[in-house]
Amino acid sequence: MHSKIFSATPVGINAYPVEIEVDLSFGLINFFIVGLPDTAIKESKHRILTALKNTGFKLPQKKITVNLAPADLKKEGTLFDLPIAIGILFAIKHIELSKQFIEETIFLGELSLDGSIKPIKGALAIAYDSKKIGKKRIILPKENANEAALLQELEIIGVENIIELISYLKKEIEIQPTNYSWQNYYNQQLEQNLDFSQVKGQEQAKRALQICAAGNHNILFVGSPGSGKTMLAKRLPTIMPKMTFDEILETTKIYSISGKLQGQKLLFSRPFRNPHHTISQAGLVGGGTFPQPGEISLAHNGILFLDELTEFKRSTLEVLRQPLENKNVCLARANHTIEYPASFLLVAALNPCPCGFFGDKKKQCVCSSQQIAKYIEKLSGPLLDRIDLQVYVQSIEYSEITSTNKINNSQDIYSSVEKAVEKQKLRFSKARYNSSMSTEEIEKYCELTSEAQAILKKTFERLNLSMRGYHKILKVSRTIADLDDKEIIDVKHIQEAVMYRSLDQKLQE
Repeated sequence: MHSKIFSATPVGINAYPVEIEVDLSFGLINFFIVGLPDTAIKESKHRILTALKNTGFKLPQKKITVNLAPADLKKEGTLFDLPIAIGILFAIKHIELSKQFIEETIFLGELSLDGSIKPIKGALAIAYDSKKIGKKRIILPKENANEAALLQELEIIGVENIIELISYLKKEIEIQPTNYSWQNYYNQQLEQNLDFSQVKGQEQAKRALQICAAGNHNILFVGSPGSGKTMLAKRLPTIMPKMTFDEILETTKIYSISGKLQGQKLLFSRPFRNPHHTISQAGLVGGGTFPQPGEISLAHNGILFLDELTEFKRSTLEVLRQPLENKNVCLARANHTIEYPASFLLVAALNPCPCGFFGDKKKQCVCSSQQIAKYIEKLSGPLLDRIDLQVYVQSIEYSEITSTNKINNSQDIYSSVEKAVEKQKLRFSKARYNSSMSTEEIEKYCELTSEAQAILKKTFERLNLSMRGYHKILKVSRTIADLDDKEIIDVKHIQEAVMYRSLDQKLQE
């Protein structure tokens, strides 16, 4: 007795089809699973047999062999429990399925010992690629149904237990496909509690964050303890552009394969990841025995906030250099390579010295020049070169705390950000930002007045800028001009962009 059922497995953020072949034959009673299964899959035979027994299905005393094809693809996780169980029931003729139904359907799910079907990781990633491999239907745990139903081209059947599924396959009951309107849910999102109106003073830092949000530019805050660096960074999401449908899909896929959706159907808010400075390289960029996305991938289409930047290990910080440029991370293993997207906006904050008060107006710094140099040396020149805006955040004065002047809230700041983002969409014909311009695009779209060119020339020579630093100034000035609703970059735009590039020189003096 032989049967074939179709399933799929996520590798990275992509899904690969897997054929579940089940054979029942005479011989010593045993249960074999072959085809590069991991330990969780090998243990599934105990879950499957117990679940079938506890739901009233009596299996023949025969040797059961399950092959997961292709045999050279490493299989991980518990999502094959359900398709293997259905393959066994199909092989013993307990259920009858047409060839067309089988070829159009993917089965996914983990079985409990009582026959209930538990949620799995990666449902959205599998649903996203199912259409490409010619599938029309996915049968999966009910808890994953809304997640997979985001792709409305597929028929998503959510089931709670194996009894319900068998009744559906025998056409004894009807299960309506899950329909999920993400637009309605998106419109119902609650407003955030954080707002820039809660931040007193720090107008220059707020302006820098506005530029950062409008052009997707990386930013570094340097300032004494309590000056408001973290407070400012946590309010950046309130002025970020709304996520497009594609961005929602990409971000939710990453959280789906990581098992971090935590009951959420979709991620409509841009991620804000704030890892502790003790994080390892694998935790930051991804990896492990069974590779998983790291913090930089979990921050995809969102913000990666590194507080106390100089407390991170230098080797950990250096692994950011390639993802900051290429917007992805490639994890190479002996037998395969996995690529995760990592298009994040880097927001970093640090104290200027070990005591934290170097350059502060109120408190005296007690650190020696040698201590300061040792403290700052964790930040390499190449890493600083990849940060577009560098802002010194001074301690706030009492007069600013008690001021009754109107403070712009997040909505006021966001309105100009939205206009600048729309200009970039028209410029690049798709959802892109000034920070991602190529060299050819910089030459095409960064037109300067003669006075602005003269200022930029002096800056290049005085600050000994690299070619990357030169391009960063042009990209930032392009964003500033967009916020000013100007097509040609003028002197004031260049001067403001240069102001945000001079801090790395001070740190290295």
